[in-house]
Amino acid sequence: MIVFRLGRIRTPQGPGMVLLLPFIDSFQRVDLRTRAFSVPPCKLASKDGAVLSVGADVQFRIWDPVLSVMTVKDLNTATRMTAQNAMTKALLKRPLREIQMEKLKISDQLLLEINDVTRAWGLEVDRVELAVEAVLQLPQDSPAGPSLDSTLQQLALYFLGGGMSSVAGGAPLPEPADTLDMVNEVEPSAPHGGARSSPKQPVAEGLLTALKPFLSEALVSQVGACYQFNVVLPSGTQSIYFLDLTTGQGRVGHGVPDAIPDVVVEMAEEDLQALLCRELRPLGAYMSGRLKVKGDLAVAMKLEAVLRALK
Repeated sequence: MIVFRLGRIRTPQGPGMVLLLPFIDSFQRVDLRTRAFSVPPCKLASKDGAVLSVGADVQFRIWDPVLSVMTVKDLNTATRMTAQNAMTKALLKRPLREIQMEKLKISDQLLLEINDVTRAWGLEVDRVELAVEAVLQLPQDSPAGPSLDSTLQQLALYFLGGGMSSVAGGAPLPEPADTLDMVNEVEPSAPHGGARSSPKQPVAEGLLTALKPFLSEALVSQVGACYQFNVVLPSGTQSIYFLDLTTGQGRVGHGVPDAIPDVVVEMAEEDLQALLCRELRPLGAYMSGRLKVKGDLAVAMKLEAVLRALK
């Protein structure tokens, strides 16, 4: 309890019984327990043009009751507005990929920035948890640096037979017609050109053969992860491939890897063909659930090292 006697603040009283002089003393109660509030989801634009619905959960406590009474009239509203402003400024400087993969790091930075303001109010924030509710608009295409979008695009193109030239330079194919030509080259080898699943087998075998020469101990030390790729055929069956970069010079092949994969990438054959024809964006497929990535996204992003080795 903060007691004012004739307008002068006294030493904080309580907890327990406190004696007050009528008409002379006035008081204000201060709760020193840890409290929490939620920053309601709001629409924010990231650095790469994506529109997100983002909120946050904040836990705080009052460490100096005198300052909390003397410096701020409405402590809860002031803290809430400070947290929302700090969150907005932090996310405007980051692309969507970084926001999704480094939420803990961003939350820690928000904690420090909010505390820089609120410590002067006698308040300390103990915990900030960032919550990305939804991605309302996908990021705009930007040449600045590799992203999850470009990595999955190149991976899909390569596993469908895009070849070495498709990933040269780390950029997506300039023309979808190149990809269609690759599919047409495989069709004559199949007994029935109308079957959609028949060209996949020789393309996959050619891919595995092309990938083996690029495996090395340096690539294993850089990536250090095992990947499994599940392609769901129209019949409901799966074509499974693996890329094991955990020991030796690494291994690639058809079937399930010997070790437990760190990341499993799964999508339907028709979605892969849509990726190949540029009718479907990898990030959009991932957000909608058509492309499933089971495991750590940070480990999945290490596939960029494999793509760089294929240049």
